[in-house]
Amino acid sequence: EYDGERNSEGERHGRGKAFLPNGDMYDGEYEHGFRSGQGTYRFRNGACYIGKYLINKKHGRGIFFYPDGSKYEGDWVNDQRHGHGVYTYANGDTYTGEWFNHNRHGQGRYIYKDTGAIYVGGWVNGNQEGEAELIYLNHRFRGKFLNGNPVGRGKYIFDIGCEQHGEYIHSEQDKGEAEEEEEPSFLGAPKWQASEITKLTLWTPHGEKTPSPGEASQPSLQEVSSEVFSPVRDEGEEDEGSREEEENPDQEDQGEE
Repeated sequence: EYDGERNSEGERHGRGKAFLPNGDMYDGEYEHGFRSGQGTYRFRNGACYIGKYLINKKHGRGIFFYPDGSKYEGDWVNDQRHGHGVYTYANGDTYTGEWFNHNRHGQGRYIYKDTGAIYVGGWVNGNQEGEAELIYLNHRFRGKFLNGNPVGRGKYIFDIGCEQHGEYIHSEQDKGEAEEEEEPSFLGAPKWQASEITKLTLWTPHGEKTPSPGEASQPSLQEVSSEVFSPVRDEGEEDEGSREEEENPDQEDQGEE
């Protein structure tokens, strides 16, 4: 059912409101029979999109409210989160940064509500990857990430005025099984292997030279660093709130009179 403006050819054109057989509803602008321009689309499952359309697809700036309470506000291209946007997850976590084909991709900032930890750095296809900084209340880690885990050399910077340098090592598991695979996968969490504690130094991620050993500080630094990545392990659960339960919006034009 459609109530709105039409052009001389009888196409939906201008402002209009459509009630779909599946229970969805669209109220907004049309061009030559397609949703194009500003509009509001309400899904029967409780989801709602408010923003720009182009030929029946979300395109431009828009806000999508998901049934689980999560929300995305930002750029859309061809029905995909693409460009720059802010996603607030159902658990209160937030991601602000770049998107590519519906995934976090590029540079972004992820804030964990429960712990207050902040990840600032690279993303590839939804996973934390590349050079990054993981910030905590009284210390931070600088290094590289791969598939959501820290890898290789890095350092912890403590607010008390010192740094702990070291390297993340993946523990070997089931060598017999790994030999049968072309690229063995490491299921265990990476282990932090500390090398030394120094005064604050300038961080150079590529080819960092090991600073001269400084005065060893409190032994508790190694104990702190062994637990700092607990929030990152929760990152894999966050996307459960991003599942769109959208009906096919193209059904709207099938019932045009």
